[in-house]
Amino acid sequence: MLELNGIKKSFGKIEVLHGVDLHVEAGEIHALLGENGAGKSTLMKIVSGIFRPSEGVIRVDGKERHFADYDEAIDAGIGIVFQEFSLIPYLTAVENMFLAREISNRFGLLDRKAMHKRARAILRQLDVDLPLDVPVGRLSVAEQQFVEIAKALSLNARILVLDEPTATLTPSEVEHLFKVMRELRGRGVAVVFISHHLEEIFEICDRITVLRDGEFVATCRVADVDHDRLVEMMVGRRIENSFPPKPEPRPDAAMRLEVKELQLRKGGPVSKFELREGEIVGFAGLVGSGRTETALAMLGAHPASRCKMLIDGVETRLSSPADGLARGIGLLPESRKTEGLITSFSIVQNISLNNYRKYRAARFFIDMKKEMLSTQTAMDQVRVKAQGPRARVDTLSGGNQQKVVIARWLNHDMKVLIFDEPTRGIDVGAKAEIYQLMREFSAKGYSIIMISSELPEIVGMSDRVCVFRQGGIVATVEGENINSEEIMKHATTGRVQHVA
Repeated sequence: MLELNGIKKSFGKIEVLHGVDLHVEAGEIHALLGENGAGKSTLMKIVSGIFRPSEGVIRVDGKERHFADYDEAIDAGIGIVFQEFSLIPYLTAVENMFLAREISNRFGLLDRKAMHKRARAILRQLDVDLPLDVPVGRLSVAEQQFVEIAKALSLNARILVLDEPTATLTPSEVEHLFKVMRELRGRGVAVVFISHHLEEIFEICDRITVLRDGEFVATCRVADVDHDRLVEMMVGRRIENSFPPKPEPRPDAAMRLEVKELQLRKGGPVSKFELREGEIVGFAGLVGSGRTETALAMLGAHPASRCKMLIDGVETRLSSPADGLARGIGLLPESRKTEGLITSFSIVQNISLNNYRKYRAARFFIDMKKEMLSTQTAMDQVRVKAQGPRARVDTLSGGNQQKVVIARWLNHDMKVLIFDEPTRGIDVGAKAEIYQLMREFSAKGYSIIMISSELPEIVGMSDRVCVFRQGGIVATVEGENINSEEIMKHATTGRVQHVA
């Protein structure tokens, strides 16, 4: 159905795709894999008419096509759902689905009834029920995802590209999405699926095409490869173990943070936990269990009915993240692009953010030489791959963007680092690098709280695990008890004690 042969793409003098091939058949789910920067998104933008190839041939149904723009790709039956949604948040689902393609009646007026009927029919095919007349900005992420898919199908897409569709979905939402994908496959739709979660590839896909550094590596059937072979194809080397070895517990390590009681809402459960110097404590639990809210409440960034904690043995109440910053606590937020970085700024601007006092040369002047040297030192510590400190953050891969956030807090001389979903949306090679950095930091005495929805990550990285349920910690596990079964047992059935 879709054939790409010898696709090359250059931006100026830099060639980013070096003769890539991709063949996708009707009625299959075809994975497109590779590390960040491998060329997946560029290739898909060529498929959807956003970029034009420098060389190569595109065929749809055996016919050679040259897409001048996105509309021509749509006319050829190609729909794409980008990782960053293209919905207009203050318009309804129906208005988004038919934007610029509104259905009119014989008087030239909008036929809202016809658009609603068509929208409901498409959503019924997806087995999705969502409100059509509220702004999509008020819908859940999963509902917005299905609006994007419905929008593509409303264009009669026969080739559907899904770019990281599961990145922010809960397990049950992912399961529903996979059900929809299987139904589309059964109707003859070709699905190109991009994901960093390899377990999803083995569950849902039929074949895989792997790119590395802008080059075609291989196409193979899912049944013919295993996890290790796939990782080796993606990164060019074997990664024997993503998680660095855990150090022996240090019972004499200084107490860095001691939360005596933290209650998110009156009448809810009260959480208690400790964080020692050089320790990584994992926050585990199902989505909505209160992990992130507890971390934010510690920093004064989320309401709390009560919060009593000690930092380095001194009772402290933080009223804002700025207070946390002053006391040596840094937060790497779940959404690095919207909350952790200003992506249109350079690396040096992002790393220096909130820390310009460090470079003050005189009352109104900044020592830019000192700032640049400090930035380069922080970049070297976390091994940021970029053309230099002045490179814009939005030109970096997801893994390198995460490293810039980490570098900022190192530049602030933090003692406690809170990592919220530290490897979300980054590839397997970059994940291994982030894990290694976290272990290096803990060996240097940094104390880390790691919030993660990925159980292998929690098990592989945590020295102790606080398990959350219904807004509070229901258990703390350590040693040999840090395993998926034990954690899930507490996360799903742990007893929650409500306190007035």
